[in-house]
Amino acid sequence: MSDNKTIEFEAAAFRKLVEHLQKHTEVQNIELMILADFCRNCLAKWYVEGAKQQGVEVDYEAAREIIYGMPYKEWKEKFQLPATEEQMKAYQEKQAQKNTSS
Repeated sequence: MSDNKTIEFEAAAFRKLVEHLQKHTEVQNIELMILADFCRNCLAKWYVEGAKQQGVEVDYEAAREIIYGMPYKEWKEKFQLPATEEQMKAYQEKQAQKNTSS
């Protein structure tokens, strides 16, 4: 398979992931961090990093808007719930495990 085809397939998968996360606003970032060790903000940071590798500057807030499908502040007001004590404990344990294994 050609490099261009591989890039096209990867881009399509990325777009589908972003679309999926935009539709599933009930999934909180803290839950993603606990279960998958990444969240929507991570995707935005990776987007900025990928653009930079191509010599293009993309503002983090602009990248967040691409990932969230709206300005982050708006998404946060509409959909983000406060993290529960259980979620924060699980997140802290996950971070401690990461720090121990690295």
